[in-house]
Amino acid sequence: MALNSILRKSGSFARALAVSGQLTKNNHLGHRTLLSTAISQHQHQDSLVPRFHFSSVASKKKPTSDENLLRLIESEIECAQETDDHNAAEEVPGNFPFKIIDSPGQQTITLERMYQDEEIKVEVHMPDLVTGEENDDDNDNDSERVTQSSIPLSISVLKKGGPYLEFNCVGYPDEIVIDGLSVKNPDLTEDQVAYEGPDFQGLDENLQKSFHRYLEIRGIKPSTINFLHEYMINKDSKEYLVWLNKLKSFVQA
Repeated sequence: MALNSILRKSGSFARALAVSGQLTKNNHLGHRTLLSTAISQHQHQDSLVPRFHFSSVASKKKPTSDENLLRLIESEIECAQETDDHNAAEEVPGNFPFKIIDSPGQQTITLERMYQDEEIKVEVHMPDLVTGEENDDDNDNDSERVTQSSIPLSISVLKKGGPYLEFNCVGYPDEIVIDGLSVKNPDLTEDQVAYEGPDFQGLDENLQKSFHRYLEIRGIKPSTINFLHEYMINKDSKEYLVWLNKLKSFVQA
């Protein structure tokens, strides 16, 4: 019956066009006016013709890339909260010789102390955590270090009114490796390049041992490094969680 109704409506539309043709003959109206009249008559009679519409409610809204990113960040935050001991507070040993300056949001911490007339400053960087991969090309000593976490250290020994020593070191569990030693002149301008000295490993072996002893007397020793290693791992966990929450706030804004 719906098909018959539609056919009847189509017939009405044809008749309307015929009437328009008759009007053209009699009244000499323009083509646009007559066609508009015919369509108007057809639309009036065609009000009962069924029309089909597609509802947008049925289509599900796809998440945007930002929403996907936000979900991943939230998942990572939850994972970090469950697996990392980010709330742990390292108890400073009673014999730890340095004052710790730790500013939230910073990549490093600073250690300070006085030794006789010298000011000792140590900049401690985030730890290089082991990945479990070994390099077969290294010698036995280096291969063992690859399997150990480490922390980079920059140590300054300052005396009043003159140059100071700067050591670049890497702290491993129970071991400190000196990578470089230089004498810094604070009076040098930026366009002056100071001689940094030879490769530390190329120095006389006894001289190397003496400088290790020099640092140990000033508080840079294995027990200090072992504490700093745990301290910096915990700091890394805290800073990572803060960083994730900053990312989340930015994406949500």
